[in-house]
Amino acid sequence: MARARALIGAPTRGTTNPNRLRRIDRWLTADAGVARALRSAAAPLVVDLGYGASPVTTVELARRLGAAHPGVRVLGLELDPERVTTAAAAADPPRLDFRRGGFELAGTRPVLVRAFNVLRQYAERDVVPSWEAMLTGIAPGGLLVEGTCDEVGRLCSWVTVSHDGPRTLTLSCKVDTLDRPSTVAERLPKALIHRNVPGEPVHRFLSTLDSCWDAAAPFAAFGPRARWTEAVRLLGERGWPVLGRRDRWRLGELSVPWTSVSPATTPT
Repeated sequence: MARARALIGAPTRGTTNPNRLRRIDRWLTADAGVARALRSAAAPLVVDLGYGASPVTTVELARRLGAAHPGVRVLGLELDPERVTTAAAAADPPRLDFRRGGFELAGTRPVLVRAFNVLRQYAERDVVPSWEAMLTGIAPGGLLVEGTCDEVGRLCSWVTVSHDGPRTLTLSCKVDTLDRPSTVAERLPKALIHRNVPGEPVHRFLSTLDSCWDAAAPFAAFGPRARWTEAVRLLGERGWPVLGRRDRWRLGELSVPWTSVSPATTPT
């Protein structure tokens, strides 16, 4: 008899809400890198790791990704067996299924892993080993998208990680509720949340973005999206390697290469 695969990870607190992850889902359905990863397999598998006490955001992910990429299968993984049992009622095999699993990905070989609000409870020094554990199970050319958001999904940020290492940091905010861009600092990924201090690249990034937001104040007359878009344009003008298109900026998104914000020192 084959030995059962050891589960890797710690249970999440489990809090979730419908539409909490709508911003990352919207990005996943539009991103060219994600599309390439999904096209790399005849029947691409996507893992939603640590979906929480309710499977609602996994069900939403399956619906949204399926509409953009027919043939995608989504597997929700949780360490808590009761959560898996509860979620099973929402399953729609083979499009959507649920199973016990952690960073070992239940022995599957997905091309994409979404891990949101999972590493928030871990120590910063555990981030890279956790990434590496998940990447071990991800198919070649696949991606890990790991991030954090607030309880209602208005402030989000995530890191896109490949087998070659972290690629990008993305911020996504509901700009008409935004005080200042640096408000998102409280929802930075675990790899960066403790680094928003003077001397760190991410602090310089957010401080410059705030300055650009202030400079873009006249554009508020045309609405908060116009102000955000102008702030992002100014950020690029000031030397930051802003990625993406203007239509994505208008959605409250902003991506930069990881190398421009990566921590200045190694955590202990």
